[in-house]
Amino acid sequence: MHKDCSLKDLKQGQTATVKLLLSTGSMRRRLQDIGLIEGTKVKCLQKSPAGDPVAYLIRGAVIALRAEDSSNILISSPC
Repeated sequence: MHKDCSLKDLKQGQTATVKLLLSTGSMRRRLQDIGLIEGTKVKCLQKSPAGDPVAYLIRGAVIALRAEDSSNILISSPC
């Protein structure tokens, strides 16, 4: 059974699907511009040694997101 969690909860090597963006304003627009919209598959590639930021594979591009921003992206995943 799947539950909703945030992109921040994704472990290295796991893939999930974006369900909802909770961000607002310019950050929401930036996330949409890089392809984070409903239905987008995202893979967690690598976490930095300190755990923040984290590199994600999004529509063929590697994007680093801070935990503050990734916590506002809801995903459907077995996390």
